[in-house]
Amino acid sequence: MQNLNRIPPSYLRAIEAIGRCGSLSEAAAELGVTSGAVSQRLAKAEAALGITLFHRAPGGLVPTDLCARVLPGLTQGMEMLSSAVTQIETADRCSLTVSVAPLFASRWLVWRLQKFYELEPAINIRVDPRVSVLDLRRSEIDVGLRVGTSPGSGVIASDMLEQKVFPVCAPELAARITSIDEMLRQPILRENDRMLGWDVWLRAQGRALPTLPPGPTYGDAGMCLDAAMAGQGVFMAWETLACDALARGQLAAPLPGRYSTGQRYWFAINPDSAGKPAVRRFQGWLMDELNRSVAQWEPRETG
Repeated sequence: MQNLNRIPPSYLRAIEAIGRCGSLSEAAAELGVTSGAVSQRLAKAEAALGITLFHRAPGGLVPTDLCARVLPGLTQGMEMLSSAVTQIETADRCSLTVSVAPLFASRWLVWRLQKFYELEPAINIRVDPRVSVLDLRRSEIDVGLRVGTSPGSGVIASDMLEQKVFPVCAPELAARITSIDEMLRQPILRENDRMLGWDVWLRAQGRALPTLPPGPTYGDAGMCLDAAMAGQGVFMAWETLACDALARGQLAAPLPGRYSTGQRYWFAINPDSAGKPAVRRFQGWLMDELNRSVAQWEPRETG
């Protein structure tokens, strides 16, 4: 195995990820580095080996015939290395790496982890915020907290909670809203021009989705919630992301009704980490905390 001394493992990981993903950007997202870093690793690997591994094409990077022949073995090797690392880490059964969407991490999870540490002071949680959904079997992630119609393939998954939506706004504005028609005359906050959840909520109220009034547009739902607190309009929020601001009185639900989008929260476990006691302890605490957080408030009833 002395020939491995010529090629750093990071170069091999880059080659395998590019071959499987088909693009520098997707490979970079999986590896947690920039596209430029992946490109540099590929270039250095090709220089060290003295061959071209990929051709550039309109749809991305295409492996050469030689590269295509070795990629399955390289992928298998990476999976075996990842499994070996996980087994070694399992000896330290008090460490846990959790992949979670950045917005859910910042708006919900980090505010509650202190409660978990007080209950389980020996367990160390490492939060890995990612928008992309990783293949846990090819990563060092123990647990993925996911939202969707399914948890994805190749994981041990548990259904935790329905994703529900409802309109929110500043309490002062909510006090003036007594009907759906009145609410639909207010500025409607938008996340990148997406109107997620409005059709679900209005359909449950027996209403068709109208052309919604204009309103400020922000880059993510977190900024939309902040704008709603500031009195800039009405936003259709996820109950998990808005529940704390509602409990603190920073937001109000102007009309009753929380309705499911058809998506759910999932606790997805890397099969290699299923034997960690810390995984099950974290799962039990998380499920209890999720249900407690969305039950801590109730929308006011219309008069």
